Amino acid sequence: MVTTADIWSWMEDIFDPEIPVLTVVDLGVVRDVAIENNRPVITITPTYSGCPAMNTIEEEIVQKLVAEGFENPEVKTVLHPAWTTDWMSENGKKKLEEYGIAPPAGGSVNKKALFAEQDTVRCPQCKSENTHMVSQFGSTACKAMYQCKDCLEPFDYFKCL
Repeated sequence: MVTTADIWSWMEDIFDPEIPVLTVVDLGVVRDVAIENNRPVITITPTYSGCPAMNTIEEEIVQKLVAEGFENPEVKTVLHPAWTTDWMSENGKKKLEEYGIAPPAGGSVNKKALFAEQDTVRCPQCKSENTHMVSQFGSTACKAMYQCKDCLEPFDYFKCL
């Protein structure tokens, strides 16, 4: 008999196609796992509206569940409440930094931008906080481009949302 705990563990095998060190569980994209009438129902929330990775993530969830023996799994997408970086796991944030992407600094209630203040973003290479934003837009819409003033390395920063 398959349990929701089994299904949660299978979700740990599904990685974000844009940041392949993070699972969909690390990201907090998988919101709920349920079994209804012997059919798994997975609820997901996109990191932002129109995220191009969500179709791939949904397909991979279905493929994983089919591979585990389910004929007709369901994936539901919910937009409310909106995804936030607060839902990322601490383990996921650690994986980001080890991969070379600065994890979100602070929570989603960060209001520094209202006062033209920048986040203090730690360099994932040398761990210095002596960094500056190069561009509000990085390699994907959810990241900004920063550079460390100490080691001079450029790096992506996963924006707080």
